[in-house]
Amino acid sequence: MEADAAADRNASSRSSTIRARPRDPVAEMTLLSDDYARGLDAADPLRELRGEFLIPRHGDAEQAYFAGNSLGLQPRGARAYVEEVLHKWAAEAVEGHFTGQGQWMPYHELVRAPLARLVGAQPHEVVAMNTLTVNLHLMMVSFYRPTRERPAILIEAGAFPSDRHAVASQIAFHGFDPARDLVELEADEPNGTISMAAIERAIAQHGPRLALVLWPGVQYRTGQAFDLAAIARLAHAQGALCGFDLAHAAGNLELALHDSGADFAVWCHYKYLNSGPGAVAGCFVHDRHARSERPRFAGWWGHDVATRFRMGPQFLPTPGADGWQLSNPPILSLAPLRASLELFDRAGMAALRRKALGLTGYLQRLIETRLAETLQIVTPTEPERHGCQMSLRVRAGREAGRALFAHLGARGVLGDWREPDVIRISPVPLYNTHADVLRFAREVEAWRDAC
Repeated sequence: MEADAAADRNASSRSSTIRARPRDPVAEMTLLSDDYARGLDAADPLRELRGEFLIPRHGDAEQAYFAGNSLGLQPRGARAYVEEVLHKWAAEAVEGHFTGQGQWMPYHELVRAPLARLVGAQPHEVVAMNTLTVNLHLMMVSFYRPTRERPAILIEAGAFPSDRHAVASQIAFHGFDPARDLVELEADEPNGTISMAAIERAIAQHGPRLALVLWPGVQYRTGQAFDLAAIARLAHAQGALCGFDLAHAAGNLELALHDSGADFAVWCHYKYLNSGPGAVAGCFVHDRHARSERPRFAGWWGHDVATRFRMGPQFLPTPGADGWQLSNPPILSLAPLRASLELFDRAGMAALRRKALGLTGYLQRLIETRLAETLQIVTPTEPERHGCQMSLRVRAGREAGRALFAHLGARGVLGDWREPDVIRISPVPLYNTHADVLRFAREVEAWRDAC
């Protein structure tokens, strides 16, 4: 293994966690005990929810699955909802749109109320439709209306590529130059995170040119969470509109989209919302735009439901987020979302957030006391600045990091890898346990001691 000194980029880049607390051997051994982790799990009021998910196995044991930030696990109830749709299709064919329980014409309305509760919105402000980047483009058609004086969009440097591609292509589509009009805010904190002060300065600096601020709820690489209401206020104060990509925030953080004042938001349902690979996505449009005459790409399914079947040539949008729909909903894709949202309603986001902070806090303490010379926490450790995900830089560099990642996978501990040297570990409160977190720490120690 390479020496730590050769691997660290520089001393100033070290996480605050490297300034470890004074050593307390007894406390450290307690953290590492099975009894301690089991005690925390026994006291967990949400512990029974784990049984509602299918946990992949590794040999004779269940995986310690920490990749819910990439693909959530399958709820046991998802199969029944999918099979209900398949049975209805087999038995009723086209009549399934209009008859019986779970009829398909209003099927997307079955997820409306729980989805609104989940993201802190009014029911008519949300809709499940399309996929995330499709929804982002549809929102920018309406909410990115550049002028010669205001052509710019502000995003974070290192945004998820799909977001950057979408934004750059929208700027170019309108005849402007992404090299000039795509403003990317660089990180100003040592671990690649962005301070609220830097966001405020950027919005003020570019304010007269900004048409749109598009910001993540949680940054996908660093795991940093942001104050969405503050960002929306800053954008609006400069005359810009504001939208959020909540791919890593929906189902992870307690959200209050309506109160945040955001103009729009988009997210996916296959990560923390456990709705399956390529699942239908979500969209929020604030109530003040419910009857907006802003330009949009229109489709038949967005037409007002009261007159939709008159098949007239003039488009009359349904008030609210439903008016941005294009085509009839993908019923088979919506079905697993019903099962997942039932579990979120059962638990409540406040309780899930409390458990998530307990899990990430336990992970943080294990790294500080046992693994600080091996792993650097990139994600801000303040509770209000992170969700479930902890991004962990392997101090010995990429080669060692890949070796550690392979070691973990070979032993049934699954996170995910981000170049050049970061392992993302996301303890999800619906199904992860403190015992899972302890298993991760022990496997890192076993790898380190073997090197």
